[in-house]
Amino acid sequence: MRRRDRELRNKETILAILEQAEVGRMATVNRKGFPVIKPVNFIYWNGKIYLHSSTKGEKISDIRRGSPVCFEVDEPIAYVAVVEPACRSTYYYRSVIVKGSAAIVSRLDKKLKILERMMQKYQPEGGYKEVTGEILKRTAVIEISIREMTGKEHMG
Repeated sequence: MRRRDRELRNKETILAILEQAEVGRMATVNRKGFPVIKPVNFIYWNGKIYLHSSTKGEKISDIRRGSPVCFEVDEPIAYVAVVEPACRSTYYYRSVIVKGSAAIVSRLDKKLKILERMMQKYQPEGGYKEVTGEILKRTAVIEISIREMTGKEHMG
């Protein structure tokens, strides 16, 4: 990390950001060698990141090919405007970047548990119907195993 003064070292804070963030961004490397990033709903659970997807598409193809993955969440706090010079304007934020590998979860019981946890995160008030076998068949669940995780913050 270039700016060591902005490194977020507190592991509990890093994990709290991962647990509370609403949207993550997952990057893979496509067949042409380009990084591709997509916003996703996700959960952080048992030391891994999980997200759901269609069973087809670019990120699924990339994962099946063994593409490394990068996952990012951020917590924007405030934009700080300045009068002059423009390069002194800044943003207060916290962010977490994960580098690792991804796999598609095949066990139906595990997929169900993860999808239920996602619903609890995004709709804690309940009111949704249970996940059916048909939904499980047509939904991919991706598991990101974390190899490296860093946090960064600029709080003023």
